[in-house]
Amino acid sequence: MHVVRHPRTMGLARSFRDGVDYALAHGADIVVNTDGDNQYPQERIADLVEPIVRGSADVVIADRQTSKIAHFSPFKKLMQRVGSRAVNYAAGTELPDAASGFRAYSKGALLRLNIVTQFSYCMETIIQAGNKRLRIESLPITTNPKTRESRLFKNIGQHMVKSATAIIRSYLMFKPYVVLGTLGAILLLAAIIPFARYLVFLIQGEGGGHVQSLIFGSAMLVGGLLCFALLVIADLQRTNRVLLEETLERLKVIQYGRPPEDLSTPDSLASPAPRTGHTTQAIAEPVRHQPDPFPSGRDEHSVEREVLR
Repeated sequence: MHVVRHPRTMGLARSFRDGVDYALAHGADIVVNTDGDNQYPQERIADLVEPIVRGSADVVIADRQTSKIAHFSPFKKLMQRVGSRAVNYAAGTELPDAASGFRAYSKGALLRLNIVTQFSYCMETIIQAGNKRLRIESLPITTNPKTRESRLFKNIGQHMVKSATAIIRSYLMFKPYVVLGTLGAILLLAAIIPFARYLVFLIQGEGGGHVQSLIFGSAMLVGGLLCFALLVIADLQRTNRVLLEETLERLKVIQYGRPPEDLSTPDSLASPAPRTGHTTQAIAEPVRHQPDPFPSGRDEHSVEREVLR
């Protein structure tokens, strides 16, 4: 067993990220995450990774079937459904339990996911995976009896606020045009109404007493134009983020190696495969079958050493 320990509390998301980095650095092709409160049945790990091994999924998330958990209050069950629907809307997925921490990730998925939040990675990774078109599957499970309270948050209110913040932040990162475009359209519509009202009074010769309509309309117009200006900036930042993520993914490939599912796919930008014994054989073999392969009294092993140099 290998334990990655922080000298101080760094948050669940940072712990997950460091654990993933350590696992990938030691050659992991699939990473399984589970909580430390023994909530999840560890005997189902084989079932959890099976879709990834089969090649039908990139991420598999356990479904706790929260409506059947006895120690969940009706309010908590309701919030679980609401939260899952919000995450599914932001990610374009159909997961029944988005908050589940019992998950399996393929190496290829982990190379593409980048954790930026400090609280919990659960919502963020789903939204990223959904918007990056990764294949996500759900696995129904039955949880173990409760042993202790969660140490991640003090109360459900704090959990709701932090989870909502993570969802909104991740959603804005991928779809800023939805929020800013909608808000800008509403403000522009709110500007048109008082302008039209003032125009009607002006035609009737009573425009002098309705300057407040112009003031309110101007404020709404400025707000709407600011939203569209921010939308342009956000779209440029989104393009820059995509390019940076592609660069980061290639750096991860260089650091951790290509995922197994991509080894047969040509990629001119990917890093070369490490020089293992198999690669050495592939390089040396053409030399061995050429006429007069060992001139000047050199043997086969000296040729291989020169090729490797």
